[in-house]
Order: sequence, then C-alpha cells, then structure tokens
Amino acid sequence: MRNKINYTDEPMGKLKIIKDFLPPPDQLALKEEKVKITISLKKSSIDFFKEEAKKRQTSYQKMIKQLIDWYTSHYKKSA
Repeated sequence: MRNKINYTDEPMGKLKIIKDFLPPPDQLALKEEKVKITISLKKSSIDFFKEEAKKRQTSYQKMIKQLIDWYTSHYKKSA
C-alpha cells in the first residue's frame, strides 16, 4: 500500500516561523546514578537474553537492566 508521492515546484503559501521548542541535547541525556553489582543467574536465563538480544541487535545486559527498571517502577507505584 505504498503510493508514490509526486512533488511539484509550486508555491507553498504563507509560511510562519515557529520558535524552537525542543530541549538541547544535554537535557535529553539524563544521567541517573548507577551502581555496579555482581549477580549469579541461571545459565538458561542468560542464554535466553543473549539469544533475544541478538535478534534485536542490542545488548543482553541492557535488556536485563530494562526489565529490572520496569519491575521496580511498577511496584514502586503500588507501594
């Protein structure tokens, strides 16, 4: 369902310049305090995350961190 768009060189009408409302990049890169830990997990769990991360071209550690963050934020609201 891809319709090809044909652009023409026609006048665009009255244009209005709007003020830039996006934050600068340094405000987008939020830094949270992180703590390094050592944790022992089942090999099957790590194998699962490695396989899924490879399919999605990401890091298995990022996936595990995101899972823990989602879990934490869910139960923080409930407490």
